[in-house]
Amino acid sequence: MNPMLDLIRSHKSGVPVGIYSVCSAHPLVMEAALRLAHRTGGVALIEATSNQVNQDGGYTGMRPAQFRERVLALANVVGLPHDRVVLGGDHLGPNCWQRLPASTALDKAGVMVDEYVAAGFRKIHLDCSMACANDARALDDELIAERNAALCEIAESAWRSAGGEPPAYIIGSEVPVPGGAHEVLEELSVTTPEAAQATIEAHRCAFVRHGVEAAWNRVVGLVVQPGVEFDHHQVIDYVRAKAAPLSASIEPVAGMVFEAHSTDYQTPAALQALVKDHFAILKVGPGATFALRETLWALSDIAMEMDVMTGRSLKEAVLDAMKRDPTHWKAYYVEAEREDFDLQFSLSDRIRYYWSTPEVSRVCAQLLRELTSARLPLTLLSQYLPLQYAAIRDGRLKNDPRDIVLDGISQVLRHYAQACNPAAPKAAAISAEG
Repeated sequence: MNPMLDLIRSHKSGVPVGIYSVCSAHPLVMEAALRLAHRTGGVALIEATSNQVNQDGGYTGMRPAQFRERVLALANVVGLPHDRVVLGGDHLGPNCWQRLPASTALDKAGVMVDEYVAAGFRKIHLDCSMACANDARALDDELIAERNAALCEIAESAWRSAGGEPPAYIIGSEVPVPGGAHEVLEELSVTTPEAAQATIEAHRCAFVRHGVEAAWNRVVGLVVQPGVEFDHHQVIDYVRAKAAPLSASIEPVAGMVFEAHSTDYQTPAALQALVKDHFAILKVGPGATFALRETLWALSDIAMEMDVMTGRSLKEAVLDAMKRDPTHWKAYYVEAEREDFDLQFSLSDRIRYYWSTPEVSRVCAQLLRELTSARLPLTLLSQYLPLQYAAIRDGRLKNDPRDIVLDGISQVLRHYAQACNPAAPKAAAISAEG
């Protein structure tokens, strides 16, 4: 049975459990998520977004089958059985082709959805909320639902051809555009119960019209805005009282919980409250790669203190790559006087689009290799990476640069694991298993 369906049944029966979705194509982030699932006995849910991975390669250069093979190969390395890996597709719809007429964009979205499901992705977020070239600026619930139901037909056909467990579906789109918010945020409006119910009803009717009533029983999540978000420099925290009416509105809806996007940087207490309040599917992406960048930046500083790097530093290589190709950040970082600061330290973490560039990958590998050969002094670890220093001194973490990076990422993911399964023992450091 699809682990997503099992989870939702448990949550709806009154057990305050959830699942967190790691939305990243970075191999170290994915490995950290898989290692954590292995240690805690849980399931690793790893998602690709439509702009990361599609039939044209996306910005990662990978099609869905290639992404699956990368994830499963990493699962083999860490010893996590494949039946404890769930692959998800996020914002699957015309997002990448909005500049095309709707009919053309939706045809391309259909090809993408077919490839995702055929490749074994079993958590499918259908999202046709974005307007295409010949659409009105804002689409209503009925049109969005109609387009999503048409994509569901394609997904169901792909599943029947491929076999295996049936897909679980996510609907709804009350989130910023894929990639993060562009504007400075002050306060967010929580989705109203009426809006949530209208989205559910529009989709239920559309699924019936398209003959995919059986798939409706596998619609397990509705994406809503519970009042959490982040921009470049600040986080808007979850306030339970503001979301209480929305939270209560999903309780009588059989088989469905809420999915919360943009939960990055929320406190552990807020993550636990979200799960208890039926926002039982938590998404994390930039928060994990932000932690990756923080740890690598600290190691880069340590390498500078030790004078072990020849050529450019990792920081220089990354910033050079970003300035050579501003495609992935120019529309976000609009204040020229803050540009260099935002390129490195923005919570939006646009750096995540550049780790796979050849020169950045080469310098990053060189950094880890040189630090491994030189051996990291405890004094510099204490200065730049105090959490990892403490774990190394306690014998919970190996003094190894790669393990230190994985643990830096896991510092974030462990909060999600604990929020989604509060009864489980707290996860130890990345190398505690030896």
